[in-house]
Amino acid sequence: MWRRGQLGSPFQLLLLACSFALAGYAGVRLLAGDWFMVVVWFVGAALLHDLVLVPLYSVVDRLVVRSAGAAGHRDRALYVRVPAVLSGLLLLVWFPLITGRVADRYRAATGLSPDGFLAHWLLITAVLFGVSALLLFVRVRSETKHRPPSVH
Repeated sequence: MWRRGQLGSPFQLLLLACSFALAGYAGVRLLAGDWFMVVVWFVGAALLHDLVLVPLYSVVDRLVVRSAGAAGHRDRALYVRVPAVLSGLLLLVWFPLITGRVADRYRAATGLSPDGFLAHWLLITAVLFGVSALLLFVRVRSETKHRPPSVH
């Protein structure tokens, strides 16, 4: 089994075991408080993700790919996908602070002002899409420079 690589190397198995131990420790610590609300939150988040968000961003992605494919450039959809996914991940992680829902708790726990999370997220999103548009522009420009002249 070790030679065929079905289980991975011993280092990979050790790393996997350590990650499971860390996840188990975090789970025990997390569930030590109000375990029922934590379970409700996880189930609700899974249902929201699977029943609402996956169909929503699947439709949006299909529209982006279709519009890029109509112009004959399906590979250019990545220039929208990558910044959208990164912006979405940042929104997911910082959602309570971006919306201001936990501003008082954040200020009490850290002593810092929760102001500016929305502005920073919007700025980061604009930069991500701007850099992506710049990279697409450079790519299109280099493709047109290296394209042989068309013969009529």
